Amino acid sequence: MGQSEISAAPIHRIIKKAGAARVSEDAAEELRKILEEVGLTIAREAIGLAQYAGRRTVKREDIERAARTVLRGVYGPP
Repeated sequence: MGQSEISAAPIHRIIKKAGAARVSEDAAEELRKILEEVGLTIAREAIGLAQYAGRRTVKREDIERAARTVLRGVYGPP
C-alpha cells in the first residue's frame, strides 16, 4: 500500500481514549493498518453506491450506508 495515510499519534490517542494506560508502537501500528484497510473498504463501497446513484461525488450518506454494510453488527443498527 505504500506510505501510511494515518499518522501514529492519533492512533495512540484513540487507544488511550479507550482506556489504555500505555500503548506500544506495535499495537498502534497494527491498529493503524487495520483502520486504513477498513477505511479503504468503506470508501470503495461508498464509491460504488455513488456510481449506482449516477453520481461522481461520494456523499456522507454513501459513507454511512457503506459503513453499515461493511461493519454490519458493529456500526449502526443491528
